[in-house]
Amino acid sequence: MELKVYRQDGSETDATVTLDASVFDVEPNDHAIWLDVRRIQANARQGTHKSKERSETAGSTRKLYRQKGTGHARAGDAKSPLRRSGGTFFGPRPRSYGFKVNRKTQRLARRSALTHKAREEAIRVVEDFSVEAPSARQVSALIAAFDLEGRSVLILTDGLHEALYKSARNVPKVSVREARNASTLDVLGAQVILVQKGALSTLSEQLGQAAPATAE
Repeated sequence: MELKVYRQDGSETDATVTLDASVFDVEPNDHAIWLDVRRIQANARQGTHKSKERSETAGSTRKLYRQKGTGHARAGDAKSPLRRSGGTFFGPRPRSYGFKVNRKTQRLARRSALTHKAREEAIRVVEDFSVEAPSARQVSALIAAFDLEGRSVLILTDGLHEALYKSARNVPKVSVREARNASTLDVLGAQVILVQKGALSTLSEQLGQAAPATAE
């Protein structure tokens, strides 16, 4: 797939780029996408929920009344879960919701997500992003130049662009990621992706056919 290269002001250059077919034109695996997104969301959960159990509630451990002869059901102490002020039956405890997905599946999920975006024509290649000092106005101007106001935009860079990252923090629906760190969820959550030209080679090296195999 061949795409035009744009300048930061939204104007076209004479250059074009050919997207790596092994990254942007694969057979999408939606199950791999589902697994990877589920992994990311599960790992982001704090899991700090906790309710008081029988041993943690305030109150006496004295038996409320004798076992037999009262005409009432048998009862223990006031901390019983059956009582209003008692503990909780099988309440939530702090736990980790995280789980692992092997790296090959993660890479397949990212390739599948990028393929979906490429087929939706939701990828724009930008020659370079030049933001020398943090300025939300410059990022807003960039978004306006591509007529993307009101849409969720993911900006992928070929390295760490701290000024650009800080500039985008106060612009609604705009996020900046290094291409090598962009997750499947980042890609799927964006309506349009602005990719720095140099970041395409980063994605090819990391996700393409030449990507080094990693022991699981």
